[in-house]
Amino acid sequence: MAAPTPGTGADQDQNWPLPKFYFSVDIGDQTDLPFQEVSGLDIETDVVEYRHGNSPVHSTIKMPGLMKYGDITLKKGVFTTDNSFYDWLIKIQLNTYERLTLVIKLLDEDASPKMTWTVTGAFPKKITPTDMNSQTSDAAIESIVFACEGITIEAA
Repeated sequence: MAAPTPGTGADQDQNWPLPKFYFSVDIGDQTDLPFQEVSGLDIETDVVEYRHGNSPVHSTIKMPGLMKYGDITLKKGVFTTDNSFYDWLIKIQLNTYERLTLVIKLLDEDASPKMTWTVTGAFPKKITPTDMNSQTSDAAIESIVFACEGITIEAA
C-alpha cells in the first residue's frame, strides 16, 4: 500500500473509520433504495460443548457449531404512493415467495463501496407501520424485517 500524500484526505482515511451515514441498499433487481437505517447484519456461531466420560479434565471442550444469521431490519420514511413493504410481505402466501438477495454497501465520499454485505435467501417476515403521535413533528418511519440464510462481507 502506497503512503498517502500529505495534506490530502487520503492520510486521514488511513486513521479514521468510515462514517456510517452514507450507504446504499439493493433488494433483488431494485437498486439504490432510499433507507434511513439498516441493522441486524449479525453473524454468530453456535458453541457445542462436549466432554467424554473418561476425561481427566472436569470441564467441557467447546467446538464451533452451526452458523446463525441475524434478521435484517430496514427503516424508511412513509410516502403516499409507496406500498413496497406490504407488497413484498403479501407475496409470501402459500410459500411461493421468491427469496431475495440484499446488498448493503457502505460508501466513501466518492460513493464508492468500501464494505459490502451480501444477504442471501432473504424473505420479509415482519413489517411495522409508523407509530402515530399527535404531539410530535417527527417523520413517519416504517420498518421491514427480513430473515435470511447467509451473509457475506467483502472489503473493497
